[in-house]
Amino acid sequence: MKVIDTALAGVKIIEPKVFGDARGFFMETFSAQRYRDEAGIELAFVQDNHSRSRKGVLRGLHFQKTKPQGKLVSVVRGAVYDVAADINPASPTYGQYVGVELSEDNHRQLWVPPGYAHGFVVLTDAVDFVYKCTDYYDPTDEGGVAWNCPTLNIAWPLTDVQLSEKDQRYPGLKDLHG
Repeated sequence: MKVIDTALAGVKIIEPKVFGDARGFFMETFSAQRYRDEAGIELAFVQDNHSRSRKGVLRGLHFQKTKPQGKLVSVVRGAVYDVAADINPASPTYGQYVGVELSEDNHRQLWVPPGYAHGFVVLTDAVDFVYKCTDYYDPTDEGGVAWNCPTLNIAWPLTDVQLSEKDQRYPGLKDLHG
């Protein structure tokens, strides 16, 4: 597999090796030893999630406050623009983000270490999005940053988006950290 470092510490784009022929394809989506040795992911995964969304749905930017989750994310059907954002005021890359297209065609994965905010917008008619998490989801610990936060200034490829009520209420970074 190919591991691509990004401008954010620990955030990595992973391109698994895909074996294909006229019948279809095969790829290994996770192997603890390989991902530890080649991508530096040493945390254990405890929960797998699968979401389905339609075009224009934007989910995020989410994080957990005291029980941060690392996430290994990918798309099995469709395409998304996926974002990891640095929300740690003590970080030298605070307020910066990495955005990458993940699709069923490019087979890319994004490793989002604990402590980053994460979100995506759906680019195709529908998407099946899967992610492995290093901690359990805890609704009492969740937090978020506004998808259109001026500090982050994310260049989303779609601006006519559909948000959940909860995602509509999230503050920008300045209000998040007072």
